[in-house]
Amino acid sequence: MADLFVSDTPEAGTPPAPLADRLRPKTLNEVIGQEHLTGPDGAIGRMVAAGRLASIIFWGPPGTGKTTIARLLADAVGLRFVALSAVFSGVADLKKAFAEAAQMAKAGKRTLLFVDEIHRFNRAQQDGFLPYVENGTVTLVGATTENPSFEINAALLSRAQVLILNRLDHEALGTLLDRAEEHEERPLPLTPDARDALIASADGDGRFLLNQAETLFSVNLEAPLDPAGLAEMLHRRVAVYDKDREGHYNLISALHKAMRGSDPQASLYYLARMLVAGEEPLYVLRRIVRFASEDIGLADPQALVQSLAAKNAYEFLGSPEGELAIVQACLYCATAPKSNAAYKAASAAWRSAKETGSLMPPKNILNAPTRLMKDIGYGKNYAYDHEADEAFSGDDYWPEEMSRQDYYRPSSRGFEAKIAERLAFWEKLRSERQQ
Repeated sequence: MADLFVSDTPEAGTPPAPLADRLRPKTLNEVIGQEHLTGPDGAIGRMVAAGRLASIIFWGPPGTGKTTIARLLADAVGLRFVALSAVFSGVADLKKAFAEAAQMAKAGKRTLLFVDEIHRFNRAQQDGFLPYVENGTVTLVGATTENPSFEINAALLSRAQVLILNRLDHEALGTLLDRAEEHEERPLPLTPDARDALIASADGDGRFLLNQAETLFSVNLEAPLDPAGLAEMLHRRVAVYDKDREGHYNLISALHKAMRGSDPQASLYYLARMLVAGEEPLYVLRRIVRFASEDIGLADPQALVQSLAAKNAYEFLGSPEGELAIVQACLYCATAPKSNAAYKAASAAWRSAKETGSLMPPKNILNAPTRLMKDIGYGKNYAYDHEADEAFSGDDYWPEEMSRQDYYRPSSRGFEAKIAERLAFWEKLRSERQQ
């Protein structure tokens, strides 16, 4: 867990360190939930075994061990540990850290520079790390909760290894509570169901869980709390969700793909995740409307109607009543037959339009509002489809320099199956009438 490192013994008269600090692991083997990195076959395990540490970017949710692992890594390979936070540090702090590291290097002591929230440094500040990383003045270990691909300079990324920390699962968080109870020498005042509810409320954040546990240890209760009592006593943690960050795009992508995969249950889950976290409902509706055309299309033309109706209903009712209309549109799209035939047809048609430039349509289908236009053949011999058998003339509507294209190929699903039959019938008539 991040920031869970054993503190020094407090001086007399000073308040004890927070429980999370007192339970910080003393060795990498004690770190919970990141065995894929810290184990013998993990990247960190191999670095420690070799005694050589590369620059690293730790990417993971809050409370998963980034700070702790960095500090323990420095101890494991004998490096001096210096920590900065991009939230509170500026250029002057960086220059001071680099200067001190250079002086220590001359004395034979290398430095591990840990930079928390490294993505908060701007591009120019990140570029400032490069010469010191390249010449070995510091071994950089950065920590970020945001996707490094978007937030870290490419040049800096190319000089560091990105290691992904997992969100702590139920078992790992349970082990943390076991350690807390062992340290306090008493159980948490919770029923088994309430204990599970407490773990769920942490949303994978070990530090948050221990802070909640510390609150529970600090009160005297006559009987263990059940889930309802726990909810009354503790405020439930709000899900981590930044509308302009990766979590936002991950969830909208998951919603889209769950609907595309015809899984209404998963679709509802991701829809709820977004709305509960405070996403703008109209943003979600815009994606559902897009989905109705992109992934359903004419397989079920009502999908677009339902989606737009949901948008109108939400604007009319507002929250929370209008959110049920969003649910209805989501479920309709998730359970509708799927086809991307219209999407593919549009892409192909747009490509042809760019490639063929300004080809003239055949003259017979052009209007002729002037005498000159009639004299040069505009509208001549136009076949009026309503006067033909089956209301279908089978005429050629393509430019003379261009062969007939086949952009739209309906699927065999939903309403498109009927469209496919209709197109096949018209193609048969066209062939017969053009012989």
